[in-house]
Amino acid sequence: MTPFAIGGIQMYVGMQNNVDTIRQRLDVMMHLYPWVQMVVLSELAAHGPAAHSAQPAGGEIEQSFQEMARRHRIWLVPGSLFEKRDGAIYNMTPVIDPTGDVVARYRKIFPFTPYEEASAAGDEFCVFDVPGVGRFGLSICYDMWFPELQRQLTSMGAEVILNPVMANFVDRPADLAIVQASAAMFQSYVVSVNGLGVGGNGQSMIVDPAGRILHQAGSHEAFLPYEIDLDVVRRQRERGLLGLGQPLKSFRDRPVEFPVYGPDFDRRYLDSLGTLEKPRREATVVALPPRAAE
Repeated sequence: MTPFAIGGIQMYVGMQNNVDTIRQRLDVMMHLYPWVQMVVLSELAAHGPAAHSAQPAGGEIEQSFQEMARRHRIWLVPGSLFEKRDGAIYNMTPVIDPTGDVVARYRKIFPFTPYEEASAAGDEFCVFDVPGVGRFGLSICYDMWFPELQRQLTSMGAEVILNPVMANFVDRPADLAIVQASAAMFQSYVVSVNGLGVGGNGQSMIVDPAGRILHQAGSHEAFLPYEIDLDVVRRQRERGLLGLGQPLKSFRDRPVEFPVYGPDFDRRYLDSLGTLEKPRREATVVALPPRAAE
């Protein structure tokens, strides 16, 4: 076995600085579950979806998270925060090790356009190693809807995909189905942590490499402490999902390339779908009743 204990924190997120509240929740989690080795929070947990809160990397908010990780001697993935960088704003997740050092920063590649208008798109994939345990990959919220990203992470060796989420739309059931499907397709653990309030509608989940839900929260504040076993990933990737499909090997050994990814692909159909923008209210004709005789 290669066990590793991950704890998700599903908490209320407001449109203000939530760092003190996060610190309190983290203190409680580590008091209740001192065996947890990594804690994951929801997307934009630090300040809610408030772009004016953006700071450069290494700013006050990130330093606060570094102090928390160092004090509890844990790996901390504090959801994400808005980062000012090169004249743009990014939705960025830092990864902090138990000594308080930032070992990686991931910038969301697929902002939820056209609704997430403040964020520029990142262009780098992110995996990091927990020594003696295994390799982890990062995928923020809407990123999960693009299997190409998860395929890239697993092809880089990721065995666990951490997915901070801020989902409060009516498409949340589709989100949850995609999390389960991604775990099975890529034979990875997926840890998907949502917020509450302006941070989402909850239902955080941990899914195993066969797509089975190990734990799912409701729509209330909750801790999700769970010990995973990375040897399950390794054995399943070698022998197949439940002894059956081996999709990573099948993709590796595929006989064809996919022209949709090539520069010469005929994009006329995709271009015909129109501009990526919010739908507008459609004009309707309403029949008014006849006016009464005066």
